[in-house]
Amino acid sequence: MNFAEDIRTVFEKDPAARSLAEVIFCYPGLHAVWLYRPAHWLWTTGLYFPARLLSHITRFLTGVDIHPGAKIGRRFFIDHGMGVVIGETAEIGDDVLMYQGVVLGGTSLEHKKRHPTLGNGVVVGAGATVLGAIKIGDRARIGAGSVVLHEVPAETTVFGVPAHSARGGAEGRAQLDHNKLPDYCGEEMRRVRTELEELRREIAAK
Repeated sequence: MNFAEDIRTVFEKDPAARSLAEVIFCYPGLHAVWLYRPAHWLWTTGLYFPARLLSHITRFLTGVDIHPGAKIGRRFFIDHGMGVVIGETAEIGDDVLMYQGVVLGGTSLEHKKRHPTLGNGVVVGAGATVLGAIKIGDRARIGAGSVVLHEVPAETTVFGVPAHSARGGAEGRAQLDHNKLPDYCGEEMRRVRTELEELRREIAAK
């Protein structure tokens, strides 16, 4: 485990981090990742019960539920952490940023790939739900509270329930700007209002 890299990642992705001691002792998302790694090692060696027991203890301590069978890359950061659920066959690339309440859930009872795969540099906003064996492309952004049921191309932003897409992903410091999403409902309402005004004008002209 590269503890130094994980700590640097916290400082890079959370402007609230002020000291080394604060990061080491006060970040449950970081603790969850650190405890996931030995649990994952136990899982890959066939020690399934100890792996699940360690992940259960981790959930009790941090509020983060990561199945030990999940595959997670480097520099993964869960900010705040509480309520995050990552399923057994989920795969997460490098440099992924995830906020509280996120669910990477499965959609099948079969013993097969049934959870999402997140590419490198993906940002998942608070309370978002991503379901099924779908691929989220590199540097995609998922807006807070979104429900994603279909694959998301790289460099794309998705938002809403169910999620709609717009151009542009996130890279580098722009990962933290996950509040800057298009207003899909507002745009649709404005379009409908414009069409309604045009119809009224046409009727009035007759």
